[in-house]
Amino acid sequence: MPRILVVKTGEAFAHVAQRHGDFDALFIKAMDLTPERVDICPAYAVEQLPDASEYAGIVVTGSHAMVSDREDWSERLGQWLVDVVHREKPLFAVCYGHQLLAHALGGEVGYHPQGPEMGTVDVSLSQNGQRDPLFGLLPSRFRAQSTHYQTVLRLPAEAQVLASNAFEPHHAYRVGPCAWATQFHPEFTAEVMSDYASAQRAALEQKGLDVDAILSGIDATTDAANLLRGFVRYTLD
Repeated sequence: MPRILVVKTGEAFAHVAQRHGDFDALFIKAMDLTPERVDICPAYAVEQLPDASEYAGIVVTGSHAMVSDREDWSERLGQWLVDVVHREKPLFAVCYGHQLLAHALGGEVGYHPQGPEMGTVDVSLSQNGQRDPLFGLLPSRFRAQSTHYQTVLRLPAEAQVLASNAFEPHHAYRVGPCAWATQFHPEFTAEVMSDYASAQRAALEQKGLDVDAILSGIDATTDAANLLRGFVRYTLD
């Protein structure tokens, strides 16, 4: 039976995990998969990563870690992802995974010069996005959940921008025929996004963000969530 590998790059805040499930559980639910169709690998806690050839597709989660810290486990995972791309194995990398993939392929990752992006945001498809086999199924403008402090400052040369907004020029990109990456979180529900923003209230207010306004603007993001189900159809059908 074809399976999806979920590579965890960190763990959710404890109270978020208790209420909604950890990062892997959020993805499994968003992909509408039963647990037996999914294997989970905590990349930060293993010495050897799985054989990618055993899986129909691979998903990489977000993290509270920072790619620019270049921790050993992260750099090791980055090189593994490069091999996944070269093998043309279907890949969907989110937030930390999005940034790590760009870094491993020669891009540049660092703190966003305008600070964090938080809450439900508007995202627009590029022309490449409108033609993409996965993103092309979305409306040209859609809403997505976002929480990040770092960003892809410079994309790898071979990456194609699929989606952006005025704050984040690299919200989604593709490398090769089937390696997709999003800065936004298609696995987050509005409830998860609200809990994440609330958990970071003090840090966000220190940076001048109006957390109450962020919370009041959080909404459901069905279109973005559909990306993960589309990825599953692409890999398993």
